Amino acid sequence: MTMVEWRVRADEFANCNCSYGCPCQFNALPTHGFCEAAAAWKIHEGHFGDVRLDGLDCAFFIHFPGPVHEGNGTIQLVVEEKADPRQRDALVKIMSGEETEEMATMWWVFSAMSPNKLEPLFVPIDFEVDVEARRARLEVLGLLEAFGEPIRNPVTGAEHRARIDLPHGFEYRIAEIGSGTTKATGAIKLDLRQSYGQFAHLHLSNKGVVE
Repeated sequence: MTMVEWRVRADEFANCNCSYGCPCQFNALPTHGFCEAAAAWKIHEGHFGDVRLDGLDCAFFIHFPGPVHEGNGTIQLVVEEKADPRQRDALVKIMSGEETEEMATMWWVFSAMSPNKLEPLFVPIDFEVDVEARRARLEVLGLLEAFGEPIRNPVTGAEHRARIDLPHGFEYRIAEIGSGTTKATGAIKLDLRQSYGQFAHLHLSNKGVVE
């Protein structure tokens, strides 16, 4: 059976419960022994087969009782309400790791490690992100509020810039690192304060990161 070809260019903001740096990026165990996070993507250009995805926002909330690779995760996908039925279906499939080569994207990995899949939600999303400035604001109506900002020097208050370079990553090649704060009150509850924030330009396809 032929795989549906898809591709997206998007800006990402993610906030997890780990310390700045996120041990997952270094094949280490999570800071507190478990993983929970929220992430959102602003798609500038994209398609799933013949379905255009330009201008749409999507997000997810995740919780794992231990490291991600041990599985038993719970995942909640969210697609913004304005997406039409075909766009909704396409984004749910992409974020569920469908029509994607094995291990090719972070969406495939998180979905594969999450047997507890909550019903996708289609609600208003208000999302702004500036990757280079390490700033973001995310609201999923009635469910989540989050913001990202630069890490600051504890003595001078100056903005601190750090990046992670993953030449063979399945999400990005370079990510800007900042500080994230998230409050989520839905099925997956989050209360993250000044923890790992990630900002990145993504270019992904059903085969992985596009060079």
